[in-house]
This record gives sequence, C-alpha cells and structure tokens, in this order.
Amino acid sequence: MYNTNKLIKMRKENKITLKEMAKVLNTSVAYYHMLETRKRKLHYDEAIKISKYFNMRPDDLFLK
Repeated sequence: MYNTNKLIKMRKENKITLKEMAKVLNTSVAYYHMLETRKRKLHYDEAIKISKYFNMRPDDLFLK
C-alpha cells in the first residue's frame, strides 16, 4: 500500500495544489483527492508519473 502521508507531505512541502497534481496524472481533482484519502488505490503507472514529477523512485511512494 502506498503511503498517503508521504504523498500529502510532498505535495504540501512543494506548495503544489490538488489541481496541479491532478494535471500531472491527467485526471480530475476529485480523483486525486480520493488517492490522498485512500478512497481509490494508487496504481503503479500513476506512481511513476508522480515520482517523475517529484524526481524520485516510484517505490519510494510505497515505502514508509
């Protein structure tokens, strides 16, 4: 399972809005919000897009 706290922390530390992250994934703000609140599961292809945006490895999103 991915680490939602890390996902939220990275976004907020970098002053990135939900809208900007939704754009990274080419999805809606509502869908991205559901990822952060674990109402939807983060798929590995989405993790790849997020990790590229933050210049990190996709696996880092799944590690505590």
